[in-house]
Amino acid sequence: MSVKVLDRRASEVLFNFETEKRLEQLGEEKSFEYQTADPFPHIIIDNFLPVEPLESALRDFPTPRGMRWIDYDGEHERKLEYNSAEHLPISLRSVLYFLNSPILLSFLETLTGIRGLISDPYFIGGGLHQSQRDGFLNIHADFNRLPKLNLDRRLNLIIYMNKDWREEYGGHLELWDSKMKECVKKVLPVFNRCVIFSTTDISFHGHPIPLNCPEDQTRKSIATYYYTNGRPAEEVTNNHSTLFQKTPGAPPPSRRFTRKAKKIALSLTPPILLDAYYKLREPNNK
Repeated sequence: MSVKVLDRRASEVLFNFETEKRLEQLGEEKSFEYQTADPFPHIIIDNFLPVEPLESALRDFPTPRGMRWIDYDGEHERKLEYNSAEHLPISLRSVLYFLNSPILLSFLETLTGIRGLISDPYFIGGGLHQSQRDGFLNIHADFNRLPKLNLDRRLNLIIYMNKDWREEYGGHLELWDSKMKECVKKVLPVFNRCVIFSTTDISFHGHPIPLNCPEDQTRKSIATYYYTNGRPAEEVTNNHSTLFQKTPGAPPPSRRFTRKAKKIALSLTPPILLDAYYKLREPNNK
Protein backbone atom coordinates (compact mmCIF):
# COMPACT_ATOMS: atom_id res chain seq x y z
CA MET A 1 0.00 0.00 0.00
CA SER A 2 1.42 3.40 -0.98
CA VAL A 3 2.40 6.07 1.53
CA LYS A 4 -0.21 8.44 0.05
CA VAL A 5 -2.99 5.93 0.65
CA LEU A 6 -1.78 5.35 4.22
CA ASP A 7 -1.70 9.11 4.86
CA ARG A 8 -5.23 9.54 3.51
CA ARG A 9 -6.51 6.72 5.71
CA ALA A 10 -4.76 8.18 8.74
CA SER A 11 -6.37 11.56 8.11
CA GLU A 12 -9.80 9.95 7.77
CA VAL A 13 -9.30 8.24 11.13
CA LEU A 14 -8.83 11.65 12.76
CA PHE A 15 -11.64 13.53 11.05
CA ASN A 16 -14.56 11.19 11.66
CA PHE A 17 -17.61 10.83 13.89
CA GLU A 18 -16.10 8.12 16.10
CA THR A 19 -13.12 10.28 17.04
CA GLU A 20 -15.44 13.22 17.74
CA LYS A 21 -17.66 11.13 20.04
CA ARG A 22 -14.66 9.63 21.85
CA LEU A 23 -13.23 13.07 22.59
CA GLU A 24 -16.61 14.40 23.65
CA GLN A 25 -16.92 11.60 26.21
CA LEU A 26 -13.30 11.99 27.31
CA GLY A 27 -13.77 15.72 27.93
CA GLU A 28 -16.79 15.08 30.14
CA GLU A 29 -15.07 12.28 32.07
CA LYS A 30 -11.86 14.22 32.74
CA SER A 31 -13.18 17.75 33.31
CA PHE A 32 -13.25 17.59 37.13
CA GLU A 33 -9.80 16.00 37.26
CA TYR A 34 -8.44 18.71 34.97
CA GLN A 35 -9.96 21.67 36.76
CA THR A 36 -8.90 20.52 40.27
CA ALA A 37 -5.38 19.34 39.41
CA ASP A 38 -2.32 20.49 41.34
CA PRO A 39 -0.22 22.66 40.94
CA PHE A 40 -2.44 24.21 38.23
CA PRO A 41 -5.22 22.86 35.99
CA HIS A 42 -3.84 20.10 33.78
CA ILE A 43 -4.39 16.56 32.54
CA ILE A 44 -2.18 13.74 31.26
CA ILE A 45 -3.84 11.43 28.73
CA ASP A 46 -2.12 8.35 27.31
CA ASN A 47 -3.04 6.99 23.86
CA PHE A 48 -4.64 10.34 23.09
CA LEU A 49 -4.90 10.06 19.31
CA PRO A 50 -5.66 7.03 17.15
CA VAL A 51 -2.36 5.20 16.61
CA GLU A 52 -2.47 5.09 12.80
CA PRO A 53 -2.20 8.85 12.12
CA LEU A 54 0.40 9.33 14.83
CA GLU A 55 2.52 6.47 13.46
CA SER A 56 2.41 8.17 10.06
CA ALA A 57 3.40 11.50 11.60
CA LEU A 58 6.32 9.91 13.44
CA ARG A 59 7.49 8.25 10.22
CA ASP A 60 7.71 11.68 8.58
CA PHE A 61 8.99 13.63 11.59
CA PRO A 62 12.02 15.50 10.20
CA THR A 63 15.49 14.97 11.63
CA PRO A 64 17.43 17.91 13.09
CA ARG A 65 19.20 18.28 9.74
CA GLY A 66 16.15 17.40 7.64
CA MET A 67 14.81 20.94 7.39
CA ARG A 68 15.53 24.52 8.38
CA TRP A 69 14.47 24.49 12.03
CA ILE A 70 14.32 27.54 14.27
CA ASP A 71 17.30 26.88 16.53
CA TYR A 72 17.06 28.11 20.12
CA ASP A 73 20.46 27.72 21.72
CA GLY A 74 21.05 29.93 24.72
CA GLU A 75 21.04 30.36 28.46
CA HIS A 76 17.41 29.31 29.00
CA GLU A 77 16.75 26.74 26.29
CA ARG A 78 18.28 24.49 23.72
CA LYS A 79 15.71 23.14 21.28
CA LEU A 80 14.52 23.17 17.68
CA GLU A 81 11.13 24.44 16.47
CA TYR A 82 9.26 24.34 13.18
CA ASN A 83 5.85 25.97 12.77
CA SER A 84 5.23 26.22 9.00
CA ALA A 85 2.60 23.49 8.76
CA GLU A 86 2.03 23.99 5.03
CA HIS A 87 5.61 22.88 4.30
CA LEU A 88 5.33 19.61 6.23
CA PRO A 89 4.34 16.16 4.89
CA ILE A 90 0.59 15.54 4.82
CA SER A 91 0.83 13.14 7.79
CA LEU A 92 2.11 15.89 10.08
CA ARG A 93 -0.16 18.53 8.56
CA SER A 94 -3.18 16.33 9.25
CA VAL A 95 -2.32 16.07 12.94
CA LEU A 96 -1.65 19.80 13.28
CA TYR A 97 -4.84 20.74 11.42
CA PHE A 98 -6.83 18.30 13.55
CA LEU A 99 -5.45 19.91 16.71
CA ASN A 100 -6.80 23.23 15.39
CA SER A 101 -10.16 21.77 14.35
CA PRO A 102 -13.66 22.41 15.80
CA ILE A 103 -13.67 18.79 17.04
CA LEU A 104 -10.62 19.43 19.21
CA LEU A 105 -11.77 22.90 20.32
CA SER A 106 -15.09 21.48 21.49
CA PHE A 107 -13.26 18.78 23.47
CA LEU A 108 -11.00 21.36 25.11
CA GLU A 109 -13.90 23.60 26.10
CA THR A 110 -15.68 20.66 27.74
CA LEU A 111 -12.49 19.52 29.48
CA THR A 112 -11.33 22.88 30.80
CA GLY A 113 -14.54 24.85 31.19
CA ILE A 114 -12.98 27.66 29.13
CA ARG A 115 -15.46 28.86 26.52
CA GLY A 116 -14.78 30.66 23.25
CA LEU A 117 -11.43 29.00 22.55
CA ILE A 118 -9.63 30.04 19.38
CA SER A 119 -6.84 28.06 17.73
CA ASP A 120 -3.77 29.65 16.19
CA PRO A 121 -3.50 29.00 12.42
CA TYR A 122 0.08 30.29 12.47
CA PHE A 123 1.26 27.87 15.21
CA ILE A 124 3.32 30.68 16.73
CA GLY A 125 5.76 29.15 19.21
CA GLY A 126 4.24 25.73 18.52
CA GLY A 127 4.20 23.17 15.72
CA LEU A 128 7.03 20.65 15.91
CA HIS A 129 9.59 20.70 18.72
CA GLN A 130 12.74 18.61 18.94
CA SER A 131 15.66 18.48 21.37
CA GLN A 132 18.93 16.65 20.92
CA ARG A 133 21.20 15.23 23.62
CA ASP A 134 21.97 17.95 26.21
CA GLY A 135 18.86 19.88 25.15
CA PHE A 136 16.78 21.54 27.85
CA LEU A 137 14.06 24.12 28.49
CA ASN A 138 14.25 26.03 31.76
CA ILE A 139 11.16 26.32 33.96
CA HIS A 140 8.98 29.19 32.79
CA ALA A 141 5.53 30.68 32.36
CA ASP A 142 4.55 31.32 28.74
CA PHE A 143 3.91 34.61 26.98
CA ASN A 144 0.37 35.73 27.84
CA ARG A 145 -0.74 37.56 24.70
CA LEU A 146 -0.60 36.80 20.98
CA PRO A 147 -0.02 40.21 19.36
CA LYS A 148 -0.65 38.98 15.83
CA LEU A 149 -4.26 38.11 16.72
CA ASN A 150 -4.63 40.32 19.81
CA LEU A 151 -5.74 37.36 21.93
CA ASP A 152 -5.03 35.98 25.41
CA ARG A 153 -3.16 32.69 25.69
CA ARG A 154 -5.13 30.17 27.76
CA LEU A 155 -4.09 26.57 27.00
CA ASN A 156 -1.12 24.44 25.94
CA LEU A 157 -1.48 21.01 24.35
CA ILE A 158 1.58 18.80 23.85
CA ILE A 159 1.69 15.35 22.25
CA TYR A 160 4.94 13.45 22.71
CA MET A 161 6.34 11.39 19.84
CA ASN A 162 9.03 9.30 21.52
CA LYS A 163 8.96 5.51 21.24
CA ASP A 164 11.09 3.41 23.60
CA TRP A 165 11.93 6.48 25.67
CA ARG A 166 13.61 5.46 28.93
CA GLU A 167 13.52 7.11 32.34
CA GLU A 168 17.28 7.56 32.32
CA TYR A 169 17.07 9.67 29.15
CA GLY A 170 15.37 12.42 31.16
CA GLY A 171 13.35 15.06 29.37
CA HIS A 172 10.48 14.83 31.86
CA LEU A 173 8.03 17.71 31.68
CA GLU A 174 8.12 19.29 35.14
CA LEU A 175 5.19 21.17 36.67
CA TRP A 176 6.18 23.51 39.51
CA ASP A 177 4.22 25.23 42.28
CA SER A 178 3.39 28.93 42.07
CA LYS A 179 6.19 29.89 44.53
CA MET A 180 8.87 27.93 42.62
CA LYS A 181 9.67 25.93 45.74
CA GLU A 182 9.26 22.40 44.37
CA CYS A 183 8.41 20.29 41.35
CA VAL A 184 4.93 18.87 41.96
CA LYS A 185 4.76 16.51 38.98
CA LYS A 186 7.07 14.97 36.38
CA VAL A 187 5.82 13.55 33.08
CA LEU A 188 7.89 11.16 30.96
CA PRO A 189 7.56 12.21 27.27
CA VAL A 190 6.49 8.86 25.79
CA PHE A 191 4.74 8.22 22.47
CA ASN A 192 1.10 9.41 22.18
CA ARG A 193 1.06 10.86 25.70
CA CYS A 194 -0.80 14.16 25.70
CA VAL A 195 -0.43 16.90 28.31
CA ILE A 196 -2.92 19.77 28.39
CA PHE A 197 -2.66 22.64 30.87
CA SER A 198 -3.90 26.15 31.53
CA THR A 199 -1.45 28.97 30.91
CA THR A 200 -1.21 31.82 33.40
CA ASP A 201 1.64 33.81 34.93
CA ILE A 202 2.18 31.04 37.52
CA SER A 203 1.79 27.89 35.44
CA PHE A 204 5.51 27.13 35.67
CA HIS A 205 6.75 24.22 33.55
CA GLY A 206 9.69 23.00 31.45
CA HIS A 207 12.35 20.28 31.28
CA PRO A 208 15.40 21.98 32.83
CA ILE A 209 17.74 18.99 33.19
CA PRO A 210 19.82 18.47 30.00
CA LEU A 211 18.79 15.35 28.06
CA ASN A 212 20.79 12.18 28.56
CA CYS A 213 19.47 10.29 25.52
CA PRO A 214 21.74 8.58 22.97
CA GLU A 215 23.10 10.91 20.33
CA ASP A 216 21.03 9.22 17.61
CA GLN A 217 17.76 9.87 19.47
CA THR A 218 15.85 13.10 20.06
CA ARG A 219 12.97 14.27 22.23
CA LYS A 220 10.12 15.01 19.80
CA SER A 221 6.76 16.64 20.39
CA ILE A 222 3.88 18.40 18.66
CA ALA A 223 2.53 21.50 20.42
CA THR A 224 -0.51 23.69 19.85
CA TYR A 225 -1.77 26.67 21.86
CA TYR A 226 -5.25 28.08 22.34
CA TYR A 227 -6.56 31.57 23.01
CA THR A 228 -9.60 33.60 24.01
CA ASN A 229 -10.68 37.20 23.52
CA GLY A 230 -10.10 38.25 27.12
CA ARG A 231 -9.53 36.27 30.30
CA PRO A 232 -10.80 36.22 33.92
CA ALA A 233 -10.10 39.46 35.79
CA GLU A 234 -7.97 37.69 38.40
CA GLU A 235 -5.60 36.49 35.65
CA VAL A 236 -5.12 39.83 33.89
CA THR A 237 -1.57 41.21 34.03
CA ASN A 238 0.62 43.34 31.82
CA ASN A 239 1.63 41.81 28.50
CA HIS A 240 4.85 39.84 28.77
CA SER A 241 7.04 37.38 26.90
CA THR A 242 8.26 34.08 28.40
CA LEU A 243 9.00 34.36 32.14
CA PHE A 244 11.98 32.10 32.88
CA GLN A 245 12.55 31.09 36.50
CA LYS A 246 15.54 30.07 38.58
CA THR A 247 15.30 26.38 39.45
CA PRO A 248 16.79 25.09 42.72
CA GLY A 249 19.60 22.66 41.94
CA ALA A 250 19.73 23.35 38.18
CA PRO A 251 23.23 23.57 36.62
CA PRO A 252 24.40 27.18 36.16
CA PRO A 253 24.48 28.59 32.60
CA SER A 254 28.30 28.61 32.65
CA ARG A 255 28.31 24.79 32.64
CA ARG A 256 26.21 24.58 29.48
CA PHE A 257 28.40 24.47 26.39
CA THR A 258 26.14 25.53 23.51
CA ARG A 259 26.28 24.02 20.03
CA LYS A 260 27.22 27.41 18.58
CA ALA A 261 30.11 27.74 21.03
CA LYS A 262 31.18 24.20 20.16
CA LYS A 263 31.21 25.03 16.44
CA ILE A 264 33.34 28.12 17.08
CA ALA A 265 35.75 26.15 19.25
CA LEU A 266 36.10 23.42 16.61
CA SER A 267 36.69 25.99 13.87
CA LEU A 268 39.62 27.39 15.85
CA THR A 269 41.15 24.00 16.62
CA PRO A 270 44.22 22.95 14.57
CA PRO A 271 43.43 20.18 12.00
CA ILE A 272 45.80 17.67 13.62
CA LEU A 273 43.91 17.97 16.91
CA LEU A 274 40.57 17.73 15.13
CA ASP A 275 41.65 14.48 13.46
CA ALA A 276 42.54 13.05 16.86
CA TYR A 277 39.19 14.23 18.28
CA TYR A 278 37.12 12.53 15.55
CA LYS A 279 39.16 9.30 15.77
CA LEU A 280 38.41 9.12 19.49
CA ARG A 281 34.69 9.43 18.68
CA GLU A 282 34.70 6.49 16.26
CA PRO A 283 32.63 3.46 17.46
CA ASN A 284 35.69 1.23 17.95
CA ASN A 285 37.16 3.73 20.38
CA LYS A 286 34.05 4.06 22.55
